[in-house]
Amino acid sequence: MSNRFLMWAKTWIEENIPPGANSDIESYEVKAKRLSEKLFAEAAAANFTNFETEEERERITPLVLAAVSDSKDFDIDAYHLKSQLARENEDGD
Repeated sequence: MSNRFLMWAKTWIEENIPPGANSDIESYEVKAKRLSEKLFAEAAAANFTNFETEEERERITPLVLAAVSDSKDFDIDAYHLKSQLARENEDGD
């Protein structure tokens, strides 16, 4: 295992995949695969060897998927809709 590569990849994920950044247009798996390929392309540009990147591919892919699947974003529109529905239900409408 390459700790240097793992630390670089975790930093890359934090900088490139903000929580809740996934739209409904692209599935989590598709976006994770696309971003994983981007990560590995940038790893080559950061002077990591093919051996290092291939060795860590199985460990990094789940980290990217977890970052893409993270939904910490607060959806204000959904909150307003739920609040409006709750008020209507309280009024007996």
